[in-house]
Amino acid sequence: MKKQDLFLGLYILLPVVFLIVPMPTVLLDILILFNICVALIILFNALFSKEAVAMSSFPTLLLMTTLFRMSLNVSSTRNILLTGYAGNVVETFGQFVGGGNLVIGIIIFMILVIVQFVVINKGSERVSEVTARFTLDAMPGKQMAIDADLNTGAIDDEEAKKRRDKIQAESSFFGAMDGATKYVKGDATAGLIISVVNFAGGLVLGVVLQGLELMDAISKYTILTIGDGLVSQIPSLLISLSTGILVTKASKDADLGNVLIKELFAIPKVLYIVGGTMAFLGIATPLSTVLCLIYAILFIIAGRAVESAIEEVNIEDEVGEEEESAEEIRRPENVVSLLQVDPIELEFGYGIIPLADVNQGGDLLDRVVMIRRQIALELGCVVPMIRLRDNIQLNPNQYLIKIKGVPISEGEILFDHYMAMNPGYVEEEITGIPTFEPSFHLPAIWITESQRERAESLGYTVVDPPSIIATHLTEVVRSNIDELLTRQDVQNLINNVQEANSTLIADLVPKLLNVGEIQKVLQNLLKEGISIRDLVTIFETLADNAMTTRDTDVLTEYVRQSLKRAISNKYFPSNEMTSVVTLDPKIEQEIMGSVKQTEQGAYINLAPEKMQEILNSVKDEVDKMEELGKNPIIVTSPIVRMYFKKITSEQFRDLTVISYNEIAPDVELQSIGMVTV
Repeated sequence: MKKQDLFLGLYILLPVVFLIVPMPTVLLDILILFNICVALIILFNALFSKEAVAMSSFPTLLLMTTLFRMSLNVSSTRNILLTGYAGNVVETFGQFVGGGNLVIGIIIFMILVIVQFVVINKGSERVSEVTARFTLDAMPGKQMAIDADLNTGAIDDEEAKKRRDKIQAESSFFGAMDGATKYVKGDATAGLIISVVNFAGGLVLGVVLQGLELMDAISKYTILTIGDGLVSQIPSLLISLSTGILVTKASKDADLGNVLIKELFAIPKVLYIVGGTMAFLGIATPLSTVLCLIYAILFIIAGRAVESAIEEVNIEDEVGEEEESAEEIRRPENVVSLLQVDPIELEFGYGIIPLADVNQGGDLLDRVVMIRRQIALELGCVVPMIRLRDNIQLNPNQYLIKIKGVPISEGEILFDHYMAMNPGYVEEEITGIPTFEPSFHLPAIWITESQRERAESLGYTVVDPPSIIATHLTEVVRSNIDELLTRQDVQNLINNVQEANSTLIADLVPKLLNVGEIQKVLQNLLKEGISIRDLVTIFETLADNAMTTRDTDVLTEYVRQSLKRAISNKYFPSNEMTSVVTLDPKIEQEIMGSVKQTEQGAYINLAPEKMQEILNSVKDEVDKMEELGKNPIIVTSPIVRMYFKKITSEQFRDLTVISYNEIAPDVELQSIGMVTV
């Protein structure tokens, strides 16, 4: 058994014994002084603790000390009534406090009881009740704040758990204190009743049984009653004061002493005013002039000292800020921070700033948010934060889009104009400034606000400057989304799927494929504009085929075949005949015959002349389909698709190449050409 457990058991058991067994006066003196020491320990712990929850055991401690004090009170009462003597401590308190005068002793004792019962106990009880109510009412809001911080990444799971535990501890503590204050109130009432019993019972026993004169009996038992009441009420008063301090403690950053000193003596002019007031009272009133002037001088000196300290702190702060700024420039880590590259940046000249400034009515920031949302829904990929910043090196109306710090595309707009584009069927021309649409490089015209209504009535597609930038940025991000997908992004996607598909993820990662290999498969899909929202299907396919091959290109083809419904829905409208171009079987055989397998993967060893012939044929067929106003789509056999895509990807980046296994059964196709040589 631990020593502290033994001590705690004795502290609880002894009061019960003392209620039954008479206690020797020597032992009573020892325990009374011990009780006073415990009360002082509790008081100073409550005074210097930084927050109320630091003494979470206080409600239990309050019950234990109350029981111990009441047992001592009963034992002293027993000794007073039996022997007329309750020990040295009780007698000393009774004689010393009253100074030999019974009336003074009684008055002081009554004042002590009133202060404790009416002032401290009543206030502590009310504060505990209100604090408990407000703490419990505030719990849902605090929990929601923690959840919000956790979701935004401001805190981690461990910090969130600590905060939740602290909130729970506060609610439990103040709820317990609301009830524990009743112990203090009941203790004060019981002490008052015991004092009355001591006095009345002592008079009866002294006069009737001991044959004392009435005045002698009053003198003897009044001293004993006052002494017994004081040795009981003083510890009770100290613990009541501890209760009041604890439930009214507001500061969580420092102990009460520091807080009080800082709050009372922090403003110099307050001390000057108090000093001047004391000087006025000493001169203009009958009060002691010397004493008032001493106080006035002390407060004025204190005010001056505080003012000087504040000035020194301000100077030190200014110097410290300057030194910190200089040190900040010299720090090597600041150079390191310059090496960080934003995934996506949109830089613009000062003429475009109003479009991004919310105070000037600009909505470009809102449009950027919608871009990230749109691409997430379309491709199933979370777009990194898009950094918007002005660049004075650019032309006023110019903007620049960067991917990983490298300029990818740029454009120029006229702030107070609109861009009008001919969809192809408008015959009547409109006057304006000729230009090109930045996203798709289509011919367009800059028109004024006054021309907008007429252009729309003629059939022109009219776009405002923010929409131009947003569309351009969307296309750039969509075209380069595969480069923006990092391993950490893939891990986040895996974690998201794992919540509802733990078995699937356990079989796939890292048993069959690591995060990097999964990343390459997802990048291959995104590179050709295939959505990865259906991650469960993708991961199921990878888990089924990764046991036979770990070639990410081959695995990509298996995944594409599993996503044939999504691919067909993307490229082939329902209930419509779709025109496509096929690939000559001879070319397919030549391509497959030229494929060489290495440890780093497969490559195509095709003669340059033959490859150029194939590309020329592809160009001819693509031009024919574009003249017909159709989206160029080439259909190949499954085994050839990825190699043919590699051959054409450099020259025809947006060319759609689909295998027969990626087409849903209900799709109707019409071949209008063939790539052949």
